[in-house]
Amino acid sequence: MPDFRLRVFQTVARHLSFTKAAQELYITQPAVTKHIRELERTYGQRLFERRAGRVTLTEAGRLLLQHAASVETLHQQLTDQLYALHDEAAGRLRLGASTTLAQYVLPPILPAFQRRYPQVQLTLLNGNSEQIAEALLHGHLDLGFVEGQAHTRDLHYELLLEDELLPVRRATAAGPPAAPVALAELLQHPLVLRERGSGTLEVLEFALREQGLKFTDFAVALYLDNTEAIKSYLEAAPDCLGFVSQRALAKELRAGLLEIVPIAGVRLTRRFESVWVQGQQLGTPAQRFLRFAANALSMSAG
Repeated sequence: MPDFRLRVFQTVARHLSFTKAAQELYITQPAVTKHIRELERTYGQRLFERRAGRVTLTEAGRLLLQHAASVETLHQQLTDQLYALHDEAAGRLRLGASTTLAQYVLPPILPAFQRRYPQVQLTLLNGNSEQIAEALLHGHLDLGFVEGQAHTRDLHYELLLEDELLPVRRATAAGPPAAPVALAELLQHPLVLRERGSGTLEVLEFALREQGLKFTDFAVALYLDNTEAIKSYLEAAPDCLGFVSQRALAKELRAGLLEIVPIAGVRLTRRFESVWVQGQQLGTPAQRFLRFAANALSMSAG
């Protein structure tokens, strides 16, 4: 197995930031520092210079970065070949999905896939659409699932299923408005929005542009990096409005915690798409998961 410390090193080197590396790897910043120090002791060389809040690679760090990528590539080739000796469907499958997909769409189908293909080593990375695209381009994922309007030229996208964003607020005694409300009127409420780089925010910005509006015209109470946080915030903030996937609202609507506010003349639809590196052939586990997911989701939609 490749040393996890090398992965930490590569992540710090890519961002030139210990904080951003910790966020991407879901570990603490002191843990990142510890792994880097252990590598530096192992090689007897400083790998990074940290001065005046800036992080730069040393000459030794640049040399290690070149070889770390080769080590990861060789390990994956070896792993795939060893699994192929006894099962063509086995191997490592590194999935990445933007937040709505990772929290609400993919988890219900993963157990069935694992039962059918128990030899596949499956992992799922959760990030926003921008982060998933970056991870694919850096070779850290085999297959991604994203939402939003923007596409990266070096990635290939295919439709998985459609989704709709709905305006929601804390449930009121009177219930939702009897008639749809104009989008511009809705946006007079303080808004709770997803962070920059998310597909959700991208869809909203696109819809506003079509109406001749932009977010700077309205009050934003808070940007949050996940849907669960937005829903919890709205439950405690009766004056605020948020936009949430229809697939993420079932529990709160049943419990009477949130309510949907209908919009007049506007549907905030978006595409959930599978994505991988342009020109790269998907491995057998990724191909099988893509077919499995498409079939499972089409059946659930029906």
